[in-house]
Amino acid sequence: MSPDSSRPELDQLPGTLYTTASLPTHRRRAYWCDSLSRTFGAVDTTVPDEVCCGTIRTVSLGRLRAVTVDGGPLSALRTRRLVARGAKDEYVVVKLLAGGVARLEQDGREAILGPGDVFVYDRARPFRLHFPQSFRTKSLVLPRDVLGLSEPDVTRITASPLRPDTPLGGLLSPFLAGLVDGAGTYPPHTGELMARNIIDLLRVLADERLGRTSADTPGGNQALLLRIQAFIDRHLADPDLTPQAIARAHRISLRHLHRLFESEDVTVGRWVQRRRLEACGRDLVRRANSSTIAAVAHRWGFTSAAHFSRVFRAAYGMSPREWREAQDMAPYTPSLTGLIDT
Repeated sequence: MSPDSSRPELDQLPGTLYTTASLPTHRRRAYWCDSLSRTFGAVDTTVPDEVCCGTIRTVSLGRLRAVTVDGGPLSALRTRRLVARGAKDEYVVVKLLAGGVARLEQDGREAILGPGDVFVYDRARPFRLHFPQSFRTKSLVLPRDVLGLSEPDVTRITASPLRPDTPLGGLLSPFLAGLVDGAGTYPPHTGELMARNIIDLLRVLADERLGRTSADTPGGNQALLLRIQAFIDRHLADPDLTPQAIARAHRISLRHLHRLFESEDVTVGRWVQRRRLEACGRDLVRRANSSTIAAVAHRWGFTSAAHFSRVFRAAYGMSPREWREAQDMAPYTPSLTGLIDT
């Protein structure tokens, strides 16, 4: 699978990296299976004899973990025996299939998955996940108590994919991809906010499946807020992205827009500025990006380089140039923890 040229390579990003690339062929299979179990809980992994390669990048977000996986064909089975052995494993996995196809079986359902689908499985119960060809996934691994759903409620959303052309799927997919791709580069508060948005969307999904939502519920307002935040992310480069333009695009009053953002403890304008600064911060440290600081600022909607420098320093405690130089002086060294002898 060819990597997405619009984003940095996994070995240029923060976090823990497991990769078979540097290992002798005879050690790859055991290492790859062990790495998958370390990341997603104990599973019986089957890979074809001629294929045993892959890369996992995992970054902690407090009690949550963001995970990117690139791999070849495999099947992962979590049996009742493995579930019983991990009695305290109360983790739920929210996964975006970014490339390839897959099949998931859990709770009496079977889901056939394609690129762009988001799906959920619960490590507290048996499941089978099969990738018949090379694939890429982006996942959020979180404790069920953080999700705030009971086990019966979780069973209503497992193996029930959200397609990218559905309202909730269209919201959840970009948030999940953005959170996982940027994990380790966001300020802690921003990463927590993005993770909370994903959690709120999953609650909305559970309520919808249980018939508990309507347009007038807090869940409905949360879905509207997330839709607006996704709209902002898509239009950050537009210097005319004002609160008035955002409200007009969503056919709501400016007052209603500001009221929606009260739950984020930030004004609409500050949210737009924060998202632009985060995009600039990521661009500035990408090794393949040789753009000037002013060009990066203009690319993400700042009309004045001087204003950008001032607000960047206020947010990060250093100038954009110092930020770029600090990242250049501290290159990422991937960790190969977990290597096992065979």
